[in-house]
Order: sequence, then C-alpha cells, then structure tokens
Amino acid sequence: MIIYDLACTAGHRFEACLGSMFDPNPDCGCGASTSRVPSRLNLGGAANAGPGRDDMPTTWHGTGQGDPATLKAWHGAMTKRERLEERYPELAGDRRPILAHEGAFAGRPLRAGDDLVPTVAKAAFGKEES
Repeated sequence: MIIYDLACTAGHRFEACLGSMFDPNPDCGCGASTSRVPSRLNLGGAANAGPGRDDMPTTWHGTGQGDPATLKAWHGAMTKRERLEERYPELAGDRRPILAHEGAFAGRPLRAGDDLVPTVAKAAFGKEES
C-alpha cells in the first residue's frame, strides 16, 4: 500500500492508500475528481546508524579509565548496533580477522580468506603475481 496526498478540484486535501502507483485516484468525499499532489518536504531529519565498531574505544584511557557509566553506555550502544547489523548485514562491513596490518599492508590489511599469494605479491612488489 502506498499513501498519496490528494487534492480535489473543490480544494479539499486528503490522504489515500492505493495498492499501486498505477491505481486510479479515488474521488473526494464531495464527489469531485482528484489529482496527486507532492507531499511535504522534510529537510530536518537525517538517517544515522550510530557509532560503529571502529568508533568504540580500544584503550583504558578511551573508556575513561574503566568508568562504569562510560562502559555501560558503550555496551548499550554496541548491543543496539549488533541488533541493527543483524537486520542490515551491509552495515557490518568486513568482520574477518586481520592477519597483517603494518608495513606493506598499512593501506589495506591482509584478512583471513584473502588469496594469499597475489595479495602478498601486490603489497610487497606493487604488482600482481605472474
């Protein structure tokens, strides 16, 4: 069902649910014919998935030296994020373990499951294995 804003030729405005965008417009309660009008535009809102795993503190100082309120807040935020990632797996990103992340792999870490020989050859020598 799609909700459309409609206006009749007599000036009345109302909403109606239609099964498809190809369905004809319903008549107004006054009997006049109707046409679809643009809905209001909402400029104030924005979608935000909240903090991700990369935003989570990784040091003792980042957690406020183990501050219980900070730890509880981060635990709640990450629990909420896990539920969101279960519904929308594309938000989870690449969760494979990182095998190497320094030196030649600083720009793109080597992850478990990567094809090892071409990845190492490209990182170490700047070209694909031949």
